[in-house]
Amino acid sequence: MKQLDGVLCIDKPLGLSSNAALQRVKRFIGAAKAGHTGTLDPMATGLLPICLGDATKFSRFFLDADKTYLTEVRLGQTTSTGDREGEILEEKPVPPQLDVAHLEEVISQFIGRIEQIPPMYSALKHKGQPLYKLARQGKAVDRPSRSIEIRSLDLVSHASPLLTLKVTCSKGTYIRTLAEDIGRKLGYGAHLASLRRTASGPFTLEDAHQLPDRYEMQLDSADERIERAPELLAAEARSLVAAIRPVDLALGHLPRLDIDAAAARSLIVGREVIIRDPGLGLGLKASKPQDLADASLPEKPLYRVYGLGCFLGLVHPSEEAVGSAAHARLRLEICKLVNTSAIVASLQ
Repeated sequence: MKQLDGVLCIDKPLGLSSNAALQRVKRFIGAAKAGHTGTLDPMATGLLPICLGDATKFSRFFLDADKTYLTEVRLGQTTSTGDREGEILEEKPVPPQLDVAHLEEVISQFIGRIEQIPPMYSALKHKGQPLYKLARQGKAVDRPSRSIEIRSLDLVSHASPLLTLKVTCSKGTYIRTLAEDIGRKLGYGAHLASLRRTASGPFTLEDAHQLPDRYEMQLDSADERIERAPELLAAEARSLVAAIRPVDLALGHLPRLDIDAAAARSLIVGREVIIRDPGLGLGLKASKPQDLADASLPEKPLYRVYGLGCFLGLVHPSEEAVGSAAHARLRLEICKLVNTSAIVASLQ
């Protein structure tokens, strides 16, 4: 097993769970530690960012990121699971020609902050039991609604009884529930026919790589699989390792902060650092992305901190420092793995 650090984006294929995809990547490239950043159901495909090694410390920032999906909604049928894999519970006729103006008017009602009731077929728990296990037993329990935000929702195409939608949403959004709610509002009922994730935080499908497989199908037999040549597998593994992106590139939505070498050494070994520079407000040489307005920053924003020529981790000024022009107290909230032994030696 190798210590590989960074983020690797995979295009998850149909029929494979997110965890199975993660384990396949981990074995294929020999990574010692890995974790994915947001589950895709087996029936869903698309972008699955995988955090490797030290990047797993930062995975919650990717879990919290907005996601974008391309989805097909099948009008006129409701199912037990809210998607095409469930039993059909009810069918209603759908006209061969859909009123586009009415479709767009209904769809627009779901844009913004809305309340959504999670589906029974989900990993959320009720008294310690996953809801999907209760659903398989034919049980239903009350689920409190949750506030989510649909950033954008566009009608891409329609061919009755199918709608193709592009959705950008906050974390915790269930696209199956959104499809059902739209179908209910239209008066036909609906279920999710397909789902493909196209973006997650700063990543898009353009960043994604095909999931490797040790085997390939024989062209003359749909049932026979043969092991691929070791040299081809090794070349694909090297290609995937080369595609691993530094974790700080994935945190580009956070403002950047640069500190001097002495402060960097102290932060890395766990010391609190006081930076004094009355001319810089908080004493920080900070730069914010141009599209991140001051008004959108939290009261105690996290910063990507850099020193000694590398990314060190995440910090935020202590509460007492906010608004002070005299000093700022910093301590690493999340630390990136660096060669601390050499730094400790330099402090002695």
